[in-house]
Amino acid sequence: MPTPQILAGIRQFQECHQGDPELFARLAAHGQSPDVLVIACCDSRVSPELITSAKPGDLFVVRTVGTVVPPFGSGQMGVGAAIEFGVLELGVGHIIVCGHTDCGGIQALNSPPDWSRRSHLARWVEHARPAKTTVDARRVPEEERHLATVRQNVLLQLEHLRSYDPVREGERAGTLTLHAWVYHLETGAIEAYNEEPGAWSPPASGA
Repeated sequence: MPTPQILAGIRQFQECHQGDPELFARLAAHGQSPDVLVIACCDSRVSPELITSAKPGDLFVVRTVGTVVPPFGSGQMGVGAAIEFGVLELGVGHIIVCGHTDCGGIQALNSPPDWSRRSHLARWVEHARPAKTTVDARRVPEEERHLATVRQNVLLQLEHLRSYDPVREGERAGTLTLHAWVYHLETGAIEAYNEEPGAWSPPASGA
């Protein structure tokens, strides 16, 4: 049986549902048409809908350990299927890859999981390994290394996204824009990567 907190949450949601019947009736009758695909971490502390104050139907969300996007051809097709559905079927105009601080997937790069017991996890986080390698090569101070790796991983996953034809074609046609975000758990702040100066700053219009 679910926890009392979950059951209370269900009751609260049903009250919300009844409080805005037109919204849910419209979503049920006309389907979804989000303009944004968000790829975020599975971490229970990171909710794309919560941190963007989004309503049902606003976001098409994919959550993976470490905000990993396996490159095209890796043989891991779940995320690729969501990307194709979001871009080709829903016609999203934006994809946000949102990493976060205190990320267990990134921390696992320092102490790789036991392949004999956690083979799926061990294989999965290797898709983020180049981010750690890049940060290590820069000789970033130890106290700054986790955030630097989280940021670099988000940029790495953007490159993985571009290995998918619909994403490359959408960018080339100007119908799709990619965004790199990092969510800071401790403050609630969000920063976005701006390619022109190559710096991280609060998201601005079009960022």
